[in-house]
Order: sequence, then C-alpha cells, then structure tokens
Amino acid sequence: MSQDETGATGDGEPPGALPEYAERVLDVADLIPPGRVMTYGDVAEWLGDGGPRQVGRAMALYGSAVPWWRVVRADGALLPGHELRALDHYRAEGTPLREASRQADGHLPRLDMRRARWDGGPVGGQSEETHR
Repeated sequence: MSQDETGATGDGEPPGALPEYAERVLDVADLIPPGRVMTYGDVAEWLGDGGPRQVGRAMALYGSAVPWWRVVRADGALLPGHELRALDHYRAEGTPLREASRQADGHLPRLDMRRARWDGGPVGGQSEETHR
C-alpha cells in the first residue's frame, strides 16, 4: 500500500483510517453479548465477506478497542499469548468454560463452544428492544 503526496493510501483510505472491512469486523465484535462468543468464521459468515483468516487479521491489528476475547477459535482454545487476560474476562462475564484435563498443555480451560457460541440472535429469548 503506497501513499501519494496528500498522504492518502493507494486504496483511497485517508492515512490512519480504519480499513472498511476491519471496521465491519469490529462492529460485529461489539455486538457479541457478555458471556458469549463468535468464531472468526462466524464473524465472516455474519458479514457475508472474507473468511476466518481475514477476520483474525483484522482483530489482531485493530481489535484492542473492542471485546476481542469474544471472537475466538472454533476449537475453543484460548488465544495464544493472551490466555490469562482472556480467562479473566471469561470468568468475569460468566462465559461457559470446559475445565482442562490433566494432560492438557498448561492445564488451561477451553471455551465450552456448545454453550458459549452466539448465533447473532436475541439472548435469553428476549427481543432486541428488551436489551436497549
């Protein structure tokens, strides 16, 4: 990506601007309720654009300002390098976890994806208006 004399990037974005795709990814991350998660693939499917790797890249580069711990790997493993910070958030929010077996590397729990995964619908059977 190159910049011209005005400082704009070659893709038409002003310097320092959040790429449109990343902005959309972060908007979805903001929608995920406390105690629930979506996979990288779920977010891509919600957007109808990109795939898990593109979502992961957007989260890695720009996700620190949103609840990044709610966008996760499909296998429920905690984000490498951020396990303890994420675990603190999961415990504070009541996110369903599966305790690790004694053979598990580091004995860290995993997310209980069956119970924690959010499909984008109303939480707890309530309509969106109830949450406002």
